[in-house]
Amino acid sequence: MEDELIIDLFFARSEQAISELAKKYGKLCHKLSYNILNNLQDAEECVNDAYLGTWNAIPPERPDPLLAFLCKIVRNISIMRYHANTAIKRNGSYDVALDELENCLASQRTVDAEMDEKELIRAIEDFLEKLSAVNRVIFMRRYWFLDSYEEIARLTGISEKNVSVRLTRIRKQLRNYLEERGIVI
Repeated sequence: MEDELIIDLFFARSEQAISELAKKYGKLCHKLSYNILNNLQDAEECVNDAYLGTWNAIPPERPDPLLAFLCKIVRNISIMRYHANTAIKRNGSYDVALDELENCLASQRTVDAEMDEKELIRAIEDFLEKLSAVNRVIFMRRYWFLDSYEEIARLTGISEKNVSVRLTRIRKQLRNYLEERGIVI
């Protein structure tokens, strides 16, 4: 079913909207949540909470694209659950991915001092647009979807080592790109 029709079902307050959303994007949502949490039960709960969040947000929102809207809700809920679950201990995959980006992006305090959040988002979006399609996919799969190097290699058809090298280079390029725009790292 097309996204626009699913959104229309939400506006009609039809429970079929959730079923269609789950049918079309459920697998991706579960994978995204699981990549953050590494727990199937928690991931399932987060995805269900995201469906409820989507139900509550539409209407009045009319998201375009629906997938990005849904993934953002799933990701935010999963990250909140992650923080609740790991207040003391560290979870390997999520922390490792964030640690890799740590030296490229300014801290929240520095971002607030140098530029507002929208300007940082715009700078990162501009940077991503300048990357080749493959490098953009690699970057997004690692840092948005939190895929492993192995999974990215499988999706892109390149070796894990090549994925690792490309991500290292992309992070360095991002750091330089942000520094050139006056964002202190």
